[in-house]
Amino acid sequence: MAIDQDMLHQLTTQEDLPELDLSWLRPEDRARVEATRLRPGRKGLTLDTLEAGQELPDASDDYTARPRGAERHPAAARHHLYYPLRHETWSDNVRLLYEEAVQRQWSSATDIPWHTLRPLPDDVERAWCQFATFLTEVEFIAGDTPGQWLERINPEWYEVKLFLLTQIMDEARHLDVFRKRALANGGGLLQESGGGGLRIILECQDFSEFSAIMHVFAEALVQTLFRSGEALAYNEAEKAIFRLCAQDESRHIAFGVMHLKHILETQPWRREEIHYYLDKIEGPLSLDMQSGASANAPLFDEAIMVLAGGGRKNIDKGFDFLMNLRRRQVLEYLHRLEVAGLPERRYRMNPVLRAFIET
Repeated sequence: MAIDQDMLHQLTTQEDLPELDLSWLRPEDRARVEATRLRPGRKGLTLDTLEAGQELPDASDDYTARPRGAERHPAAARHHLYYPLRHETWSDNVRLLYEEAVQRQWSSATDIPWHTLRPLPDDVERAWCQFATFLTEVEFIAGDTPGQWLERINPEWYEVKLFLLTQIMDEARHLDVFRKRALANGGGLLQESGGGGLRIILECQDFSEFSAIMHVFAEALVQTLFRSGEALAYNEAEKAIFRLCAQDESRHIAFGVMHLKHILETQPWRREEIHYYLDKIEGPLSLDMQSGASANAPLFDEAIMVLAGGGRKNIDKGFDFLMNLRRRQVLEYLHRLEVAGLPERRYRMNPVLRAFIET
């Protein structure tokens, strides 16, 4: 179809073009720009360098996507943001943890010495595959859950958003590396778990509930397991998996402990609420532990026993390892709560869990 020349002329006539608004190019701002010019420090241009000398507001009345420090737009669209108060999602170590996370990323493809895998006895290999199957499932949930909270956090607290994004990437690597371990040595993925405890994490209704249950409780248990991984590893590839995953989990736990500490210091009336959240997650786990093997994931605990015992013939040795692991998990969980400012949890903890440290 031929172009209408009159219409083309009208569209390209200078007088029809809108006038440019360059008011944002303000020469008078030059001095302000020079005064805030940043210089990288010894660790580079970090968030601490970026925010040096800046006082954080405790609340925001802005429900738009405006970055902190930018000027407001009078017609900016509002978003459905849940947390206008910094205290509800903040952790005093969040900037440091974000910087560490971006500097310590690793690849499951190139940073694991997969060439060290060797054929294992059938029962040991199948135990590793069941162990890795369950952890793949766990890490899917661990990656999905932080993503639910990103849109609810006000951009004013962008550091928390950045950290949660690194956590999602960490968990993506974890599910990737455990899936690869299940498949790499010829065993394959085995039995899915019941998933009851994992659903509790997904169904959290408040950020502090999510952080207390996932960061302080669930990931703390996983971290103790990873730090005990030398007893379950049969080659350098498996040792590297445990070491690198534990490194990542340490950041997630550190965020949760300091967030809980911040909540208890700035909103002390929420103390009983936090206890309620911990009651909620400790209950299902206590039922799992009562028989010595998880009701929701019995194959997982049995796999640990086979791995720790060096095979099914030494299952008693593996059972002793599992019970000692449970004790360490409870003790380290309590220690983190003490650091956060909740020492009385020791006496309010589920009796089944408390029994592991009283015997």
